[in-house]
Amino acid sequence: MTSRETRQAFLDHFAQRGHTIVPSAPMVVKDDPTLMFTNAGMNQFKDLFLGNRPVKHKRVADTQKCLRVSGKHNDLEEVGIDTYHHTMFEMLGNWSFGDYFKKEAIQWAWELLVDTYRIDPADIYVTYFGGDANDKLPADEETRQLWLKYLPEGRVLPFGRKDNFWEMGDTGPCGPCTEIHVDVRTAEEKRQRPGHELVNNDHPQVIEIWNNVFMQFERKADGSLVTLPAQHVDTGMGFERLCMVLQGKRSNYDTDVFQPLIQALAKLCGKRYGQEEKGDIAMRVIADHLRAISFAIADGQLPSNTGAGYVIRRILRRAVRYGYSFLGLDRPFIHALVAELAEQMGAQFPELRKQQQLIESVVLEEEKAFLRTLEQGTKRLEQLLKEGRGDLAGDKAFELFDTYGFPIDLTQLMAREQGRDVDMEGFDAELRKQKDRSRAATAVTTGDWVELAKGETLFVGYDELSTTAHILRYRKVSGKGGDQYQVVLDRTPFYAEGGGQVGDQGWLVHGGERIAVTDTKKENNLIVHFTKELPQEVGAAFTAEVDASRRALTARNHTATHLLHHALRKHLGTHVEQKGSLVAPDRLRFDISHFAKVTPEELAAIEREVNDLIGDDLVFEDLRNVPIDEARAMGAMALFGEKYGDKVRVVKFGPSVELCGGTHVPRTGVIGPFRIVAESALAAGIRRIEAITSVEAERMIAGKLAKLDAIAALLKNPADVVAAVEKLVEQNGLLAKEVEKAAREKVRSLASSIPAKAKANAKGVKVLVERLDLDAQGLKDLGFALREQHSDLALVAGSVIDGKPLLAVSLGKAFAEATGLKAVDIIKQISPEIKGGGGGQPDFATAGGKEPGGMANALKKAEALLG
Repeated sequence: MTSRETRQAFLDHFAQRGHTIVPSAPMVVKDDPTLMFTNAGMNQFKDLFLGNRPVKHKRVADTQKCLRVSGKHNDLEEVGIDTYHHTMFEMLGNWSFGDYFKKEAIQWAWELLVDTYRIDPADIYVTYFGGDANDKLPADEETRQLWLKYLPEGRVLPFGRKDNFWEMGDTGPCGPCTEIHVDVRTAEEKRQRPGHELVNNDHPQVIEIWNNVFMQFERKADGSLVTLPAQHVDTGMGFERLCMVLQGKRSNYDTDVFQPLIQALAKLCGKRYGQEEKGDIAMRVIADHLRAISFAIADGQLPSNTGAGYVIRRILRRAVRYGYSFLGLDRPFIHALVAELAEQMGAQFPELRKQQQLIESVVLEEEKAFLRTLEQGTKRLEQLLKEGRGDLAGDKAFELFDTYGFPIDLTQLMAREQGRDVDMEGFDAELRKQKDRSRAATAVTTGDWVELAKGETLFVGYDELSTTAHILRYRKVSGKGGDQYQVVLDRTPFYAEGGGQVGDQGWLVHGGERIAVTDTKKENNLIVHFTKELPQEVGAAFTAEVDASRRALTARNHTATHLLHHALRKHLGTHVEQKGSLVAPDRLRFDISHFAKVTPEELAAIEREVNDLIGDDLVFEDLRNVPIDEARAMGAMALFGEKYGDKVRVVKFGPSVELCGGTHVPRTGVIGPFRIVAESALAAGIRRIEAITSVEAERMIAGKLAKLDAIAALLKNPADVVAAVEKLVEQNGLLAKEVEKAAREKVRSLASSIPAKAKANAKGVKVLVERLDLDAQGLKDLGFALREQHSDLALVAGSVIDGKPLLAVSLGKAFAEATGLKAVDIIKQISPEIKGGGGGQPDFATAGGKEPGGMANALKKAEALLG
């Protein structure tokens, strides 16, 4: 059975049993502060388990793209080494939200595996929760009895909390689980050792393929468990492992999920897969990492130096490094494999084909950048190995890792090639210090929710800026910035950060008390209001009041981004797609897919277009609860990396039609002037436009006019200010040339006259130490002239320009040979006298400093050194 057939058979199996088949959520998580990436199939349903969103479909199934590289589920270092760990993987899952429970889940799992997939029951082992004394939980006897209907007792195995009690995190829904394992060893291997001894023992051929979690409890912040009001089923089956079993392979990487990528890579590097262990590991790593990188970029996450972007950059660089170290690939290559991935998986995940060109461009630029980094790191490592003896110090290895992104195992490999080792204890100590610093900076303690009333939040912020509200729940959060509170209301006008728009600020008012709301965010579908203090009467009725001025400015900028998006597509082409945005009260930022710099002429045309649309005073058409297919038929722009429901909100301003949940102006005329202030490259194929509107644009225009008036006044108010400035620039250029000419003449004069002051030293060569009135360029020109004319002469010159001391050392070839001295060594010894530092070459070096009073001592020290 092919991988495509395997996936479809799973979805069909559960569709026939009343499950709604839903699409995969984006791999990049946007509204859950506890996650960067979707790391399990249940993530997109987390708010349902928490009771933050009503259940629409009680039975659901899907295939979810997941990524595991950091935190609790960290599989990165195992990837490629073993046969079954991955960064990006598909999780086949079925869910019940308060509907069926253990009996049906186990029965339908058995029917799929044995009746549909034809897995031999003799190869199946299952585990169940054996109880936990600390949590005072008995063994899950119900699950055990259900499995005994299908399997003998020797293949129904109890395990403890570590293996068979699933938890979402430190707090939240949790419960016992039953795992299904399959033994794919040969008959001979099975005779030598029974499979039950290898279950949960990290054996590559006795592996878990499916986990059925029975959500029964909620873990509180104090560690206690409370029973959930409704019981749920949450299952996840590793697609790649399942394909290995069904295709009779010994490794996930030998299936048709990975082999097309591996064979394309083998052709690229001129090696055969299966011939050499290190090369095979490298090919597996690259094939796996290519998938993770491509899906992340397709979902809108670009590589960067922080957060989720850093994770993607780290994965990409790990792949480059394996190709560089073990496959001889010292040129960009990963981008060339994207087409094969899109061909293989594009039918199930169309975003790969849609975003293929962008993925290739971003990956190519990242590869080029990291290969340059590897080159710099290699030079630095060679320098460190030359400077020291014995093991390479741990702090130096960490410098390579932290500053150059140089992998530690590559440092070890290159050190071993020169017969040296790396102090790994020292390296690990430095790494721990860095992690501790990072952990301390982001440490947050979150308390349990204190629930005052049941219910859901009604958002009224599209129509109201003030409303009467009650607190449903609140909790305390402590972090580096001090304590704050998160408050959930039954009714709110506050817009929660989303779609690039910042969250509202405002107040909760009761009587004479006015509690400031500093931010509003969404967490697992909850609208959360952030405050520095709690109201004195948490059960009172409050007036929830949005800062109207701030909201109005934000709305102007949000509507302006829609008009900008339309103008960009009109003037640059319909290939332009939004790749990110920021909508704040004082500015807007818009990232787009475009493969060239936007020219000044194009920017001017785009700016005119937006201002024309503002001038047309287009009326806001706010279309809510529109069926998604109907919205698309209207031409509404949808964004990749966003998950939309069956009903959406369409925001229309004349020709601009978008799916959007943000706040907007009633008509475009209130936006005021629109000005583009910057255009730059964010990444390969991604351009960033920054703009301002309204008050900020008026302030900028007024500021520029004031500067223009000031310039005109300085020029005696000429009729044409630009022409007057052009004439002034021309005159200044002529004067600058005269100054340069005079400086060159001064150097020539000194070069012919000053050598007469030189004195012979003990080695029979000449030394000249002088304080001169020359700038840095003059000192350099004089030093070069004297080196050419007087090979046996050494010049040490000092100068003070605008209160800043300068030193220069120039050594002729004959002088250097006679004395063995180097200019760079001399400058390092004398520059501390002027509280400075410098560098250079063996024959010429310079230094700048902060203490001009030390010049005499510096020159005196130079005379002693040159003797």
